[in-house]
Amino acid sequence: MIGAIDIGGTKIAVGVVDDDGRVLSQAQCPTDVERGYGEALERIEHMLRAVLTEANAELTGIGIGSTGPVDPFTGEFGDVNFFPAWRGRNPVADLARIFGVRVAMENDADASALAEAAWGAGKDKKCLIYVTVGTGIGGGIILDGHLYRGVDGAHPEIGHHVVDASGPLCMCGFHGCWESLAAGPAMVSWVESRMPEDYPHRDHLTAKRICELAQEGDGLARQAVDREARYLGLGLANLITLFTPDAIVLGGSVMKSAVLFLEEIRRTICRCCRFVPYEKTELNLASLGEDANLIGAARVWHHRFTQGGGQHA
Repeated sequence: MIGAIDIGGTKIAVGVVDDDGRVLSQAQCPTDVERGYGEALERIEHMLRAVLTEANAELTGIGIGSTGPVDPFTGEFGDVNFFPAWRGRNPVADLARIFGVRVAMENDADASALAEAAWGAGKDKKCLIYVTVGTGIGGGIILDGHLYRGVDGAHPEIGHHVVDASGPLCMCGFHGCWESLAAGPAMVSWVESRMPEDYPHRDHLTAKRICELAQEGDGLARQAVDREARYLGLGLANLITLFTPDAIVLGGSVMKSAVLFLEEIRRTICRCCRFVPYEKTELNLASLGEDANLIGAARVWHHRFTQGGGQHA
C-alpha cells in the first residue's frame, strides 16, 4: 500500500493506492500557501494517517507528485510559482523521517506519465508521451519503461517550445510558446480580445465555458475552439516529428472537451508530419479519471524503488 500525495497550487490530495493502481481512500485540503510549509506538512501527515486508518492499510512507502519545478533526486522544491517561499524545503526527507518509509517525488506531469504508462492508456507502449492541457501545458516522456530526464536530471518543459514566434508573450519570457497559445487561459484571452461590447457571455469566461458555448453554436466560441485545435495539433505534430512515439496520451481539464478538438488535431498532424510514420502514433485520451494525480503519485514510488526508474537519456 502506497501513500500518495498530490501537491498543487490550490489543493493537496492524499490517498492510499494498492498495487493495481486503485485508490482505496483519500482526503484533500486547500494548499493555503500563506500558512507556511510546516503547517502544510502537518496537514499532510494528519490526512495520511486518517486515510491509512480508513483503508485499514499498512504503509509500504510514499510517492509524491507536485507542481514543479522539483528536484527528484534531492527531494527539494525548486522555484515553484505557487509557493516560492517553500523553495529548498524537502517533503521527501521530512515524510521519510515521520513515517519511517522510503519516499520519492516527481513533477506532477511526470507522475501522470508514469501512471498512464503502467496502468492506463499508455500501457505496454515502448515510447509514450503524456501531455496535459489545462491552466498550462506540461508533459512527461517514457522511453523503454523509464522516465526520460534531461541534463542534470532536468524535466523537459514541452509546453514552452515555440510554435509561433509572433505569438503572445509567455510567462517564461518567450513569445508564442505552445502554452501561451493553447493552454486554457490562452483560449480565454483570445475570446476576450475579440468579443464585442454586447457579447452576452462576457462574465466568468473559462476554457470550459467556451467549449460549452461552442457546442451550443456560439460563433466566437466556435472560432476559439478551432484555433485551439489548430495550435494543439501543431504542438503535437512537433512532438511526433521529434520523437515518433508509439502513443501520445492527452489529459488535463481542457482535454475533457477533446471531442471538439480531435478531428482538427489529426488533420494538422497529417499536414505537418510528412517525413515520419505519424499514422502509427496512437492518440489516446488519459484513462485514469479523477484519481489520476493520486495514482500517478503512487506510481512514482513504484518506478523509483521497484523497477530502477533512474535517469534515462
